[in-house]
Amino acid sequence: MKKEFVVIGLGRFGGSIVKELIELDADVMAIDVSPERVDEYAQIATQAVAADTTDESVLRSLGIRNFEHVIVAIGENIQASILTTLMLKEIGVKKITVKAQNDYHEKVLRKIGADQVVHPERDMGIRIANNMVSNNILDYLELSDEYSIAEIKANDKLVGSTLIDLDIRAKYGVNIVAIKRGKHILVSPQAIEKIRLEDILIVIGSDEEIHKFEKKALH
Repeated sequence: MKKEFVVIGLGRFGGSIVKELIELDADVMAIDVSPERVDEYAQIATQAVAADTTDESVLRSLGIRNFEHVIVAIGENIQASILTTLMLKEIGVKKITVKAQNDYHEKVLRKIGADQVVHPERDMGIRIANNMVSNNILDYLELSDEYSIAEIKANDKLVGSTLIDLDIRAKYGVNIVAIKRGKHILVSPQAIEKIRLEDILIVIGSDEEIHKFEKKALH
């Protein structure tokens, strides 16, 4: 069985989700209030519909309740985003992910029952800033206000040492949860695993600890 999704709002964020889900072989109903945007996705999505999702009767007529996951990616119109989320909750959608514009928007979305709230612009800003500041940090993803996961390129200082030699957890408080080695990923690498040139360490820890590790261990 293919997974079934609804994406509401076909701006840059919503549109990219539609394309990626289709690439991943999911069924996607794409919805936007603008017929022009819907036309753009008519050939890409499984189904593309021009509709006002703040109207409960419209949502019911589209059978959205039968989809397992609805993504609300409405851009600038915070009111439409909140009303749509509220209507989806009312009709009994199982999982709702919503794009938030700011922290206040997120607070309201969580209060009315959004299962997951994402801040794509803010999160992308954090990732880009971390990549620009450090030559070693390749990617950076916030898990919470304090904790993150980062991909850090191993340099000459680490190459040839085993994880037990480096004792990274005791020294810096971060955990190496995996090592990317070419096309392979070693999940939960053993303590005797030697780090090789070009290895990418996937580390988890507080933001402060990750930066301490990156500064002190790799410089």
